[in-house]
Amino acid sequence: MSRLRPELTIADFNARGASYLPGELGIEMTALAQNTAASRMPVRQLHFAPNGFLHAASVVALADTTCGYATIAHLPAGAESFTTIELKSNHLGTVHEGAIACVAMAQHLGRNTQVWDAVVSDEASGRRIALFRCTQMILWPKG
Repeated sequence: MSRLRPELTIADFNARGASYLPGELGIEMTALAQNTAASRMPVRQLHFAPNGFLHAASVVALADTTCGYATIAHLPAGAESFTTIELKSNHLGTVHEGAIACVAMAQHLGRNTQVWDAVVSDEASGRRIALFRCTQMILWPKG
């Protein structure tokens, strides 16, 4: 069973993602606890599609990053890493300013897979923007 790794902090994840896509998009972790993680992303022009709506890929990036960091924080002892093997999203709305927030919740923390659900919402109003689910494959050292 996977337990939260207490040596990993929110600051560790924010520093880890700073020079990669999460940092470029402005994603920052805000909470990390057993079976859950939370993040936010201030909405900027680069997050929009040409039709004026929040780009679905921006929303998915926030949810997938949050679930990915949660997976790292809950890797079983001895596991090396993980990779996403399936994801699904339902988009329910958009925002035009402010920030969006994400809360990820563990549904299954197994030895070889983890399943996470996430809800993305308008940070100011709490209105749901998207529902997200992903399956992560746990990677073990070769040998």
